[in-house]
Amino acid sequence: MAYDEDLADRIRAAIQDQDGVTEMRMFGGLAFLINRNLAVSASGQGGILLRVDPAETDSLVREAGVTRFQMRGREMDGWVRVDPSAPASDDELSRWVQVGVRYAASLPSKEHGQLLRACLGKDAVLGRVRTRRFGQKSGYSCGHE
Repeated sequence: MAYDEDLADRIRAAIQDQDGVTEMRMFGGLAFLINRNLAVSASGQGGILLRVDPAETDSLVREAGVTRFQMRGREMDGWVRVDPSAPASDDELSRWVQVGVRYAASLPSKEHGQLLRACLGKDAVLGRVRTRRFGQKSGYSCGHE
């Protein structure tokens, strides 16, 4: 199933004032990214896919029409699917878009990780501890598998 282009247009309108927005086809839909972090997507399975704070997942799925996103049968914290009928009005859709935008904007820009990989080599594995090569705390660790 292709994503709903009208829904994508409504998401685009709701996110237009946000800095760092890019669009990319992924997961069978059209994703809207903030600094290359997925925020919200017009899902190819209908409705919207949101990246959310993992700590908020349980409270969000208590709302009508909201379920955890499943990948290969496994439920994922930090990702929710909102049924097509849930964001009926533009205000409701805007609220959901802002949930995704708020979390994606809180994440480090993907460019930082890409630059670090370029410095350390394409086989570098980035984690969240310390950068060994530079010997200073940067929010990333580097190791090789």
